[in-house]
Amino acid sequence: MTPPAPHRSTLDLIGNTPLVLLKGPSEVAGCEIWGKCEFANPGASVKDRAALFIVRDAEERGDLKPGGTVVEGTAGNTGIGLALVANACGYETVIVMPDNQSKEKMDTLRALRAELVLVPPTKFSDPNHFVHTSRRIAGETPGAVWANQFDNVANRKAHIEGTAREIWEQMEGRIDGFTCAAGTGGTIAGVGMGLKAFDEKVTIALSDPHGAALYSYYACGELVAEGTSVAEGIGQGRITANLEGAPIDTQFRISDEEGLEWVARLLSEEGLCLGLSSGINVAGAVALGRKLGSGARIATILCDTGFRYLSTIYNAAWLAEKGLPVFPWLKQE
Repeated sequence: MTPPAPHRSTLDLIGNTPLVLLKGPSEVAGCEIWGKCEFANPGASVKDRAALFIVRDAEERGDLKPGGTVVEGTAGNTGIGLALVANACGYETVIVMPDNQSKEKMDTLRALRAELVLVPPTKFSDPNHFVHTSRRIAGETPGAVWANQFDNVANRKAHIEGTAREIWEQMEGRIDGFTCAAGTGGTIAGVGMGLKAFDEKVTIALSDPHGAALYSYYACGELVAEGTSVAEGIGQGRITANLEGAPIDTQFRISDEEGLEWVARLLSEEGLCLGLSSGINVAGAVALGRKLGSGARIATILCDTGFRYLSTIYNAAWLAEKGLPVFPWLKQE
């Protein structure tokens, strides 16, 4: 195997992640299910891509100048990506996050030099929502820019120009479907737009967790949420700017239990330690594979590392408290 070419900048380490065939999901779906290993990014998640494009876009527009500050509201991974990119470019970061996210994300952000502001989780309509709080802080901080990942289309541009092209090339142009969940919508919209530009026949499917409203929107035209999910960083109740015009062909509603089943199987059978959003994406890929039939080639996003959730989905007491199945190897005698 030829090693990758050396890079002259640490920022060049973002993207060009591996693609791997997932054996268990492929066998269950009766077709090929491929996972894009976004945990291989420097910040261990797919959000590094959006972070880089958002910072570069702000620089090009002249909004972010030397010594400036990047402010963002995030469930964690975008903040981690922004902190790393900002460090490499000489900026400071202020990250606003709901206080119900995993302790690992909070500890990681503090370790990365970010100023962390925790707020209670609340509805988007509440002025104290983490997104609105981050916008206010950015407006009150001299030399600061608000990353605005939900409505800043530099987010999806990262996936149109990067992720989609990589998947197309890695699969040698033989791809029938792509699916993932939506948080900001940047990944599914960007990859969808990018893949459709290569081949309009590629099926783009949304894998929506319970508690989100996009499944209903794409199925029936109405934003209606049903149920709840403990998945972090995915699930959306509005059409963000990144989601506008997203080429969604079909949609699946995926439960936490389905997602956790694939998290458990991929760890115990294939040695991949992933988060719940990845499990939900894989469950959606299996559903799409079954819909498209034998011989189909499906790609999805393995969003981040499971090491970011040791206190949540890999913690027996936490799972039991949430009424979720505990992985067999975590059960104490």
